[in-house]
Amino acid sequence: MRSRLLAVAASTVLLSILTACGGSDDEPATDASASADATPSASAPAPAADGTCTYAEATEAGKKAELPPSEPTSLDAVTIKTNRGTIKATLTPEAAPCTVSSFASLAKQGYFDGTKCHRLVQGFVLQCGDPSATGTGGPGYSFGDELTGSETYPAGTLAMANAGPDTNGSQFFIVLADADLPPDYTVFGSVDAAGLKVAQEIEKEGNGPDGVAPAKDVILESVS
Repeated sequence: MRSRLLAVAASTVLLSILTACGGSDDEPATDASASADATPSASAPAPAADGTCTYAEATEAGKKAELPPSEPTSLDAVTIKTNRGTIKATLTPEAAPCTVSSFASLAKQGYFDGTKCHRLVQGFVLQCGDPSATGTGGPGYSFGDELTGSETYPAGTLAMANAGPDTNGSQFFIVLADADLPPDYTVFGSVDAAGLKVAQEIEKEGNGPDGVAPAKDVILESVS
């Protein structure tokens, strides 16, 4: 099953991309303003009230990772080195402890190293974290959303891509310009001004021949 992040924008100015629906692999792709692939993980339980995290194993394309610990690992900052420049981000473990813990675990395992950012929606998002670079890959587990219902997505926001409620995996996106999204995507940090500029320079080059990936490969060399 292919999951995708839907971007319904245009005349209504409601940029509700990144909400996923299921579909077959035979479904034709639409233009970048209308769809973006998500992680096809099975639905996972939301974080427990006692502060522990639950990660449910899932079968999917990509690269299987070790499950993160159930006790959240706090991480306040991260450096994402790419072949196009360095992106530094401040994380919010107090707001999204299980998301940050998963991201920290994947980074420690070198999970992101050598992977491509597989989707660019100009004026909207740069999406990365899928080792298969297809938009359908993930780490072999999923976990619940960490949402308050009041999330906003200004430029520089770092948030999780998903395939519907509680289907987070390894895919994440950087918001390139203030976006009017529904509060359905877990926000776990923000990139600094220099990092946002790196992403926006990539945006200026547009999309490649497939109309989905960036025009030039964007490779995550390391996340630390």
